[in-house]
Amino acid sequence: MGFWRKKRQEFDEIDRLIRENPGIQPAEIARRLGVHRSTVLRRLPSMEEAGYLYAEDERGGLWPFKRRK
Repeated sequence: MGFWRKKRQEFDEIDRLIRENPGIQPAEIARRLGVHRSTVLRRLPSMEEAGYLYAEDERGGLWPFKRRK
């Protein structure tokens, strides 16, 4: 079992925040979840491995990739 499977609920919550607030920065995600910014930054590579894909803008904001139909 991959590490990311144990964190699915946390990943889903981060994903929801990014999809509802395109361009949100990791610091704001952390504030809303009540965790440290470093926690969010450590989760992002694992989320990518688990299939959650985001683009980062020049300010560090996160944007969800749109799924092709």
